[in-house]
Amino acid sequence: MDMKAIIMAGGKGTRLRPLTSGMPKPMVPILDKPVLALTVNNLVRAGITEIAMTLGYMPERIINYFGNGARLGAKITYFVEESPLGTSGGVKNAARFIDRPFVVMSGDALTDFDISSFVKYHKDMSCLCTLAAKKVADPRGMGEIVENGGRIVEFNEKPLKYKSNLVNMGIYAMEREILNYIPCGVSDFSKDIFPAIREQMRVYVADCYWSDIGTLIGYYRANIDAAMQPEKFGLKIV
Repeated sequence: MDMKAIIMAGGKGTRLRPLTSGMPKPMVPILDKPVLALTVNNLVRAGITEIAMTLGYMPERIINYFGNGARLGAKITYFVEESPLGTSGGVKNAARFIDRPFVVMSGDALTDFDISSFVKYHKDMSCLCTLAAKKVADPRGMGEIVENGGRIVEFNEKPLKYKSNLVNMGIYAMEREILNYIPCGVSDFSKDIFPAIREQMRVYVADCYWSDIGTLIGYYRANIDAAMQPEKFGLKIV
């Protein structure tokens, strides 16, 4: 697949303490593997092997585990941020890596998301950016998407009152030209970039498992879900 990928893996995981007191959030284990490794495996299975990781908190823990990525069938480049740059700021910081269309994924979510179908949809739409969204039972604390026919009507980051149960998964397919809309320094896709390019975006509504394991209870449930259906996430129980 003629795409690259950027994985955002700089999170501290404050709400997961004490689990993350000695490791970055993307390294917390799902059964016996870091959740970040499952994201890399999912990309490789889709044929995306050139991967960049944006790092911040305890970057050496991630670099020492993944190395150059060859063990997982990937080629990994690292971009370490001295201070957090935000989601889009981190992508801008990795601009020299981006020479073609690319996928952006969060490194701290457990999902069996179909990357191949997502990329095909993005190419078919011929748009600047495609955002993956999912319907959830409780959207509180998430980015709300109001869409009509694949077009974004409203994009609201953690609103006080929700009009929709469709939320942003933190997975995007983008053309390289999006870098022209991202300033150098700190910026965020949801707050700063997407509202400005809304007319050039499309929404892909995914039917998949997805958990951002943001709390200890969510992390506990994700491990139970993975143990119940390990094959969904490329895991094995011995």
